[in-house]
Amino acid sequence: MMKGMVVKNMSFKVGQTLTVVGVAKPDATNFAVNIGPDEQDIVFHINPRFNAHGDENAVVCNSYEGGSWCEEHREGGFPFQQGEEFKIVIDFTPGEFVATLSDGSTITFPNRLGAEKYSVISFDGEARIKSVEVK
Repeated sequence: MMKGMVVKNMSFKVGQTLTVVGVAKPDATNFAVNIGPDEQDIVFHINPRFNAHGDENAVVCNSYEGGSWCEEHREGGFPFQQGEEFKIVIDFTPGEFVATLSDGSTITFPNRLGAEKYSVISFDGEARIKSVEVK
């Protein structure tokens, strides 16, 4: 399922924060940050779309379980610019993920798999990831 850069065997637990800094490519259509228990399933997929999958300037969140995408979730603004740096800060609480975007807007997404720890983070699409930090 996962393509692009994959970080495995790491620990992202309830109470921790994941910070991702990157740069969207100048001609980017979309990119994604995925968190999951393994390389098959994704508990939190955050997908800023400049112009992809029928969406323009939208952030779409979802999860991928057992080979199928679940119900899409859309909220918040769109602070991303092609060719510009972005920062996504994801707080992991017992029941949900709270993503804070570059402009301070937040997106809340349920922890649909219910685990307290995930070990795979992957990146897809047209962005160059500059740093990934868990603390």
